[in-house]
Amino acid sequence: MADRIETPPTPLSWPEYSVLIVDDEPGMRSFLARALGGRCAQVETLGSVEEAEQLVARMRFDLVILDITLPGRSGVDWLGELREKGYTGDVILITAFADLDMAINALRAGASDFLLKPFRLPQMLNAIQRCHERSRLLRENFVLRREIDELAGSVEGLIGDSEAMRQTCALIKRIAPMPSTVLILGESGTGKEVAARALHRMSPRGAGPFVPLNCAAVAADLMESELFGHVRGAYTGAQNARDGLFYYANGGTLFLDEVAEMPLPLQAKLLRAIEERKIRPVGSEQEIPVDVRIVAATNRNLADEVAANRFRRDLYYRLQVVEVRMPPLREHAGDIPALVVHFNQLLAQQLGIAPLAVPEGVMHAMMADYDWPGNIRELKNVVERSLILGEFRGDFLPTAKAAPAAANDLSLDELEKRHILGVLAATRGNKSEAARRLGLSRKTLERRCAAWGV
Repeated sequence: MADRIETPPTPLSWPEYSVLIVDDEPGMRSFLARALGGRCAQVETLGSVEEAEQLVARMRFDLVILDITLPGRSGVDWLGELREKGYTGDVILITAFADLDMAINALRAGASDFLLKPFRLPQMLNAIQRCHERSRLLRENFVLRREIDELAGSVEGLIGDSEAMRQTCALIKRIAPMPSTVLILGESGTGKEVAARALHRMSPRGAGPFVPLNCAAVAADLMESELFGHVRGAYTGAQNARDGLFYYANGGTLFLDEVAEMPLPLQAKLLRAIEERKIRPVGSEQEIPVDVRIVAATNRNLADEVAANRFRRDLYYRLQVVEVRMPPLREHAGDIPALVVHFNQLLAQQLGIAPLAVPEGVMHAMMADYDWPGNIRELKNVVERSLILGEFRGDFLPTAKAAPAAANDLSLDELEKRHILGVLAATRGNKSEAARRLGLSRKTLERRCAAWGV
């Protein structure tokens, strides 16, 4: 036994992990409980499959360490049943009697790893570390698939050189490194999610997952499960256990869009999760520690919602540690040419066609004759519609006066040139500052100016 409690050169720990140990040997249960007790958030030990089955029905575990040879039922058989019921956590099988066929059957049943008794503590810790790394990759893949499915084509980065956008970007850069919750306000289509992603990318959590949830798109009776997960049988139709978005956002950022649409009873549970940094899946008795930064957004006036008793005052103050207001497009119409250039290039590439020239009259109408109630999202849709139909026309703007195409249509290069020269003029010829605002290197800016004879 002295060999088994040997400490590896680099101690490993998993402070968010909950572990269930199932072994009929009291000595093995005690050894593993002592070894993992200070390394994991929670360690439970049981001596039979029957006891473990009852506990797993009530609580969720990230990892199960399971002996194969148990009284009554085989650990391999129970593992197969766990997988059929939807258990997605890791399972490390251990046994003192094994051959090649048993190892193959264990892997087929869904084992994450397989250890032969007697094993040294470093072997078990390394096996747990492999499981932890695999689980992290699965969470990242889940988040990536969700982003691809729901957010394909979204703009990464804030576009614009107006004073309003410069102030917004400066505020985001200042608060991104902080751990505080952030509330992003603004009309629909102003880029609240783009700002949330920028906050995440520039934060110390930038390498972790960014998990978005549109609260208005989830049925009220399913939102608690969506956020916190549920155990099997938690409600009618819950045939399998399911992890919530808090779990997938662990170590990263959870973005709650349209947070004003969240039902009042759930707001209390969200407040508790933020303050205690723990969640409880629906139907579970277990609290799971989480490390998640909350960024919320809404197009409503939350102070008015609080006054009307539609939003909890305590949650409002908890979310409103820092506010970021995304300006409507009508307040920074000078950024429209840069946005048109950006969308023209981006969408043309996605559609597999060439970018279009923008008639000067149409560009003037975009900047001066229309208030853009749908903001940047509406502008993007206008550019996409124009590309599909093969021309930019003033009557694509619903309430704008039709602007006839001018004889001197602006090419994409000319539009870009005007924008760059405008930024140079605004910086009084300071090429370093202009390059920074444009997102270009100084050498690239100088090369383009030389080509234009500037």
